[in-house]
Amino acid sequence: MSSVLWFHQNWVYVALAATGLVGIWGLVLAALRRQPGRAFGIGIGIAVAAILIQVAAGTVLYVDGLRPLNGFHVFYGVVIAVTMSLAYVYRAQFARHPALAYGLLLLFVMGLGFRAWFNVS
Repeated sequence: MSSVLWFHQNWVYVALAATGLVGIWGLVLAALRRQPGRAFGIGIGIAVAAILIQVAAGTVLYVDGLRPLNGFHVFYGVVIAVTMSLAYVYRAQFARHPALAYGLLLLFVMGLGFRAWFNVS
């Protein structure tokens, strides 16, 4: 088994946990009407880095010719990459309600990650 494949198969747990936990944290902050602090910003950075590392590992596997039997796995990976790109483009709008915006974004990405994970054949 390729070391990149092993990493991709196991890093998914880190990526899903990070996006889920920070996403819930953001929604709790928004519900309590609290401004996110520095720790939340660091959490966002960790969650975004975790999911982008996962997408990068998947891209390396795809380029190397290791492709899942189900094409939807790749589709969801592409949607995650596009979603994160759009979030970067619209980051100025996220500043109005950062906890809510990033909370929803990260939970959406977590959902896409679960869909990708369940579509591996």
